[in-house]
Amino acid sequence: MKVRELMTTNVSTASVNTPIGQVAKQMRDLDVGCIPVCDQQKNALGIITDRDIVIRGVSEGNMNANAGDVMTSNLVYATPEMHAHEAAEIMAKHQIRRLPVVENGRVVGILAIGDLATVNIYVNEAGDALSNISKPSTPKM
Repeated sequence: MKVRELMTTNVSTASVNTPIGQVAKQMRDLDVGCIPVCDQQKNALGIITDRDIVIRGVSEGNMNANAGDVMTSNLVYATPEMHAHEAAEIMAKHQIRRLPVVENGRVVGILAIGDLATVNIYVNEAGDALSNISKPSTPKM
């Protein structure tokens, strides 16, 4: 099964200039944990997670930060034609639960670990990926 068949296509985005408070409200209102950061043509520039807002914004006392200040710009993503198994491997390798789906540089969807788990044939892949995602990373000293 292809990522295209599992991904969510109605994706809300933010710009690099969107204040993190506004991004947080988008996340709350949409009940999501990440928002892709794009330019006006929906070209992917990065992603901002609820964790990015807390760790890179709030905990640093930077309440006036914009999405571009705290986003992850090294974007890890899937493509719509990628096989779901490969997307699960990417999630596990990078310890991420949500994977933007990018086609021709533009964000066209989001694939969440839960999307894999809802399809019976991918329950094991979702479980394996979640197990790897949940492994603690080496603490920074």
